[in-house]
Amino acid sequence: MSPYLAAEDLSMFGHDPWWLVVVKAVFCFAFLMVTVLFSIVWERKVVAWMQLRIGPNRHGPWGMLQSLADGVKLMLKEDVIVKRADKVVYVLAPIVAAIPAFMAIAVIPFGPADNEISIFGHRTAMQLTDLPIAMLYILAIASVGIYGIVLAGWSSGSTYPLLGGLRSCAQMISYEIAMGAAFASVFLYSGSMSTSRIVEQQHDRWFILLLPVSFIIYIVTMVGETNRAPFDMPESEGDLVGGFNTEYSSIKFAMFMLAEYVNMVTVSAVSTTLFLGGWRAPWPISGFWAGANHGWWPLLWFVIKVQLLLFFFIWLRGTLPRVRYDQLMKLGWKVLIPVSVVWLMLVATVRALRNEHYGFADIALYAAGGVLTLLVLSFLVDMFREKAKEPERPTAGPAAFDPMAGGYPVPPLPGQTLPPVPRRRSRRERELIVSGGTDTVSDGSTDGKEASDG
Repeated sequence: MSPYLAAEDLSMFGHDPWWLVVVKAVFCFAFLMVTVLFSIVWERKVVAWMQLRIGPNRHGPWGMLQSLADGVKLMLKEDVIVKRADKVVYVLAPIVAAIPAFMAIAVIPFGPADNEISIFGHRTAMQLTDLPIAMLYILAIASVGIYGIVLAGWSSGSTYPLLGGLRSCAQMISYEIAMGAAFASVFLYSGSMSTSRIVEQQHDRWFILLLPVSFIIYIVTMVGETNRAPFDMPESEGDLVGGFNTEYSSIKFAMFMLAEYVNMVTVSAVSTTLFLGGWRAPWPISGFWAGANHGWWPLLWFVIKVQLLLFFFIWLRGTLPRVRYDQLMKLGWKVLIPVSVVWLMLVATVRALRNEHYGFADIALYAAGGVLTLLVLSFLVDMFREKAKEPERPTAGPAAFDPMAGGYPVPPLPGQTLPPVPRRRSRRERELIVSGGTDTVSDGSTDGKEASDG
């Protein structure tokens, strides 16, 4: 049966008693908090190792309680509200940024829905809940969180936070379009937007193997969505001091940091669910161990995959420098969005041919023909465009260098020379010009002398 014709079966959700729902919700919250506390220490340890430093080593064994000490320190610091801020929005902005970060984990499966576990004598699935449109719910929650950053920058009453908030908004719009196209490719292959069913459809082959381009696009977009290096332009301390959270301190600043790291965990969990088989054990283990995907073991595989993706975040931060803002926008609009749309069309074509019972060889031939046609058309367009530009090229030499063209002095580029500086007149020449010239001076001085003699 085609996956498009399969009905959603989510009957295992919605029947837990209220106290069990509370227990599972508390577990999801605790999972995020513990992972965040560990990730902060791990990030500082890994970056210190990359830079040949020691890293945190004072609080707790091997410095593992450093993030907890940082949280206590931030809560005990003075809570300052700037005078020009819109106080209501200024206080609500960190809450708006933090709460949606925790909500997306509600639909992430930690284990198989049909393999229920026992909690206090009750059988339940290792997932808080699931929806037929669970992935759309995740996209909506991620979009709401950006309002906290934008409102924080606007309500601070300062220029730099406002610029940081606007940057974050533009960055989210640019990268969420490509992220949605990457999700759509997964929807086409799984035939569902339910997270539990998407994991079920990867029982024989993970989607990272079937949709490698979608995985790469999502990896890039999830770094941009979380405002992490090298895409941390909303917090660029080189030109924005601290970005949208410049005017925040104490617990409100801590909530912004918490939202950032929780978002890292969330997008890593989503990537694991969509492309890395979710809670399923890796192939070598699942091949010889039949019980690897039963009981509490799926939770272990899920946590390992999430931690590997978090290490990828840390590795990028310790390796790549921050990009310029124009490069960030160019990558989003001119590279990721066109590639994701073309890839989505290709995936849809392949799925349509498979539904029509075409063989793999025929599909590969059609796909290769389509790619070759696009390459030939692109080459012809570029060739004719260059020919059209040739008559328009000016034949005159390069324009003279103007050091004040931008309104402020700038140094010359290679190949440019400064205009000659006019020679400074001597004091004698300036006196002659002021007095009217040599003849006037001599005549005046002579007349004056003669008049005095007379």
